[in-house]
Amino acid sequence: MKSIRAAAAAAAVGVSLVALTACSSPMEAGAAAVVGSERISASDLNSNVQEYEAALKRAGIQPDQLPAPVTQFVLTRMANQSAFAQLAAKHNIKVSEAEVDAGLKDPGQYQSPEINLLAKGVSPADARDYLRAELGVVKLQRQLGGPEDQNAQAKLQQEFGSIKMVYSPRYGQFTNEQGFVDTGRFGKQAQQAQQPAQG
Repeated sequence: MKSIRAAAAAAAVGVSLVALTACSSPMEAGAAAVVGSERISASDLNSNVQEYEAALKRAGIQPDQLPAPVTQFVLTRMANQSAFAQLAAKHNIKVSEAEVDAGLKDPGQYQSPEINLLAKGVSPADARDYLRAELGVVKLQRQLGGPEDQNAQAKLQQEFGSIKMVYSPRYGQFTNEQGFVDTGRFGKQAQQAQQPAQG
């Protein structure tokens, strides 16, 4: 079984495009992040974290197998999902329910669709919305020329760069190069509980 750490690292390759626009600035009260025109509330983040932790437990996956504390991992996924959805909407890209259904059955490079989604920070409760956003960006990439086309990749990076992402410092300090570099107020316990992952 491939580790979820490897899965998360693979998922982060596409996600890193969005991280290029992240920065820190004053946040409105109760916001975990602001992504373009959308606000991610702290309460929505907390609900997502609880659902994700429950899904990890059901799958027998320990949080220390993740590349970051659970709260930061889920917040990053929520921010990227919002950015993906905004890009698809901007380009009037539609994803059908049949395409989402097919995505729900795709194990990716892992033994199950559930592990594939958990590796991206997605719980089953959020799967349809996440896949709709992710598949929209895949369609946009194809529309621009496909994953092998360097001009298409540059254009896609430019599109991601047009969406400003701001994380609340409560959840840690975010840098463009490394993502979250500390756990913030709400991640200290999670980080202290984590042990180094075994190869």
